[in-house]
Amino acid sequence: MTIFLKIINREIPADIVYEDDLCLAFRDVTPQAPVHVLLIPKKPIVSLRQLAPDDAELCGHLLLMVPKVADILGLDGGYRTVVNTGADGGQSVYHLHIHILGGRPLAWPPG
Repeated sequence: MTIFLKIINREIPADIVYEDDLCLAFRDVTPQAPVHVLLIPKKPIVSLRQLAPDDAELCGHLLLMVPKVADILGLDGGYRTVVNTGADGGQSVYHLHIHILGGRPLAWPPG
């Protein structure tokens, strides 16, 4: 069981900023920007590589929730979304998640 499933199950606390039946958004405990939130599906999917055709509706929902969460966070000037996939992609928790970062101008390239 990942730390994200423990957050979903309320076994460990998190600063939750949004929740619905399919997903949960909470503040990252090691923020890389003034605003850094993780948006996760409640369904345990390891990463983008493990998505199945029947996950299409869930993925669409997650993407539609990104601007909603950004509005809740007051990211009117813009934000960056990141999905790390696999060890070489920087994924450290093996539960699909979208980073929503903002609160300052973000440079490119990121790393």
